Amino acid sequence: MLYNLLYPLSDQIGVLNLFKYLTFRTGGAVLTGLVVTLLFGPSMIRWLRYKQKEGQPIREDGPESHLLTKKGTPTMGGILILLALTLSTLLWADLKNGFVWAVLLVTIGYGMIGFMDDFLKVTKRNSKGLPGKLKMACQIVIAVVAVGWIMALTREPLTDALMVPFFKNVQIDLGWLYLPFAVFVIVGASNAVNLTDGLDGLAIVPVIIASSVFAFIAYIVGHAVFANYLQIHNIPGSGELAVFCGALVGAGIGFLWFNAPPAMVFMGDTGSLAMGGALGAVGVVTRHEIVLAIVGGLFVLETVSVIVQVTSYKLTGKRVFRMAPLHHHFEKKGWAESTIVIRFWIISAVLALLGLSTLKLR
Repeated sequence: MLYNLLYPLSDQIGVLNLFKYLTFRTGGAVLTGLVVTLLFGPSMIRWLRYKQKEGQPIREDGPESHLLTKKGTPTMGGILILLALTLSTLLWADLKNGFVWAVLLVTIGYGMIGFMDDFLKVTKRNSKGLPGKLKMACQIVIAVVAVGWIMALTREPLTDALMVPFFKNVQIDLGWLYLPFAVFVIVGASNAVNLTDGLDGLAIVPVIIASSVFAFIAYIVGHAVFANYLQIHNIPGSGELAVFCGALVGAGIGFLWFNAPPAMVFMGDTGSLAMGGALGAVGVVTRHEIVLAIVGGLFVLETVSVIVQVTSYKLTGKRVFRMAPLHHHFEKKGWAESTIVIRFWIISAVLALLGLSTLKLR
């Protein structure tokens, strides 16, 4: 909004030329997201605690320690992230950019799905929430609309192309198959972050790391000169998503202030579904879906652990892990929660560096 209102006046007021630069507006989005979260966080947590009374329902089949350490902690803290993220994006991004609105559609839409899920959990005092099939159907519908929109905004020949990292100018034209593939990326990323969100601070820091990486990727992909230098594809307009990712970084850092162990609030599905969907959508816009799987490898690992556990139990009656997702396996082995969280953060940081290396190793 500031870009649309103030940059046209830069001819009369020279300092307003700053709003032309994505780096300046991305920095502004980071700071705005952080400040909004820190300002509204305490009052929102008090309101959530007042409304929820007993806090988020704790799984009875989960780690025994959670019944003692997590009980009474309010959920739906993702509302705070969505508030800060949306306000920051609307304030600093170019609102004429269709990619921004497509990604916001996924983020807010998935946030609403997560809100309904959390609401049912809290009001019904049941850890299951929305029926799984209904939740998945809603996610798919939103993703289909968003991907169709993104494809319409993307210039040929990248409209339906899958870019392969580590190789120069290698792309696979998927044709109509790109739509279901991209939907899978968005829905998969959303649920992967959701599965990872099980310990204090475990999901939010990897999201911050992945968002930082994709802020840089969006900037490079949207800049014709830098894209040509790195021999990667250029998607005009995608650079504006650097502002969105910056807003997510700021909101995430602010939320971590309240979510750091011992957590004052949980993000719930409201936050995890929204942030995962947001990362998936940015990956689709920038055509870095495979790189997203590398940068978000921790989320992939957590998801695979659940798939392996369920498949093994159904086929053999035996469990591979003591409990899934993977972080609960280590809890069952006796690892301290802080040890698991910090080690998973380290893994996420290493994977982010590996993902960034794909921009140059071609």
